[in-house]
Amino acid sequence: MTIPLLDLQAQLAQYRDAALEAITRVVDSQHFIMGPEVKAFEAELAAYLELPVALGVSSGTDALLACLMAMEIGPGDEVVTTPFSFFATAGVVSRLGARPVFADIDPATFNLTEAGVRAAIGPNTRAVIPVHLFGQICDLGDFYDDADRPVVVEDAAQAQGAKLRGKHTGHFGEYTCISFFPAKNLGAFGDAGGVACRDRARAERVSIMRLHGSKPKYHHHFVGGNFRLDALQAAVLRVKLPLLDGWAAARRANAARYDALLADSGLVERGLITPPTVLPDSEHVFNQYVVRAKDRDGLAAHLDAQGIGHAIYYPRPLHLQPCFADLGYGPGDFPHAERACDEVLALPVFPELGADRQAAVVRALCTHYGI
Repeated sequence: MTIPLLDLQAQLAQYRDAALEAITRVVDSQHFIMGPEVKAFEAELAAYLELPVALGVSSGTDALLACLMAMEIGPGDEVVTTPFSFFATAGVVSRLGARPVFADIDPATFNLTEAGVRAAIGPNTRAVIPVHLFGQICDLGDFYDDADRPVVVEDAAQAQGAKLRGKHTGHFGEYTCISFFPAKNLGAFGDAGGVACRDRARAERVSIMRLHGSKPKYHHHFVGGNFRLDALQAAVLRVKLPLLDGWAAARRANAARYDALLADSGLVERGLITPPTVLPDSEHVFNQYVVRAKDRDGLAAHLDAQGIGHAIYYPRPLHLQPCFADLGYGPGDFPHAERACDEVLALPVFPELGADRQAAVVRALCTHYGI
């Protein structure tokens, strides 16, 4: 049995006709950049997140970049974030000439901790970027409510639909940055992203930033970028947004089934596999179902041989990437992140996976460990 890590074809039938109608609508309008489709999607996304405003941008990376540019972050500034994330989280900081400052992760959730963030903040800290990794909102406790904290830019690329203490992403920081990359729980038909804000003035600056800093056209208030969302992507996302909660519920059900299968198999009891941790008051959306595994690389090779999809998010922490050597970090500086890079493995968890294929995945794990 071949089991992919992600099967986008499996859910296509749920929205294919509506997506094609939406694409046809855009083609017939010949309005491909920004415009009414983008405005409609922005309003629908803001309503879903229960926030005053949401903006469409060109990618999740550009969402982060536009927010930091709107804050005028640059040389001499520091931004605290995690070393265990996709490269863009720290890459955008470096691109602006600022310094990424890393803090270690919680070994249970893989997210930043309140204590770690507070310890990393210094006199030059302008912002903190917590990453809601794998679909669970990063819980920084009382830090989010501190009146004198640095600006918080939520990296919610993997967490659309997630909640913490009943609140969506976007309710914990000044900005929330979203990716609609096709593999995300809410994916476009190409690169696309978003920014959502609780403050309209901050959102307005980002809105201008995405249009080369101009408002009205050809009148430039500052140097921005070309971070616009294509109307075709907005039209597709409008079709898929109403389906997001159902897909998230199916992912949670699959995660719960994995938890039970792994517990029954003896893999957890023997310390061979550690399932993901879900915090109290957290609604995890499982963009990935990531376990810790003994002999991770050997297990990955075994799954390859069995035709079972998997992925390593992430094989090398950001503080040990060659491009960040000038930051002065070294092995052992963030041991929890480094250990995670040696042990994590993502298993298939897409909504249409089904109980039989999940059981086959767990049987393959057992076979590798001789159980």
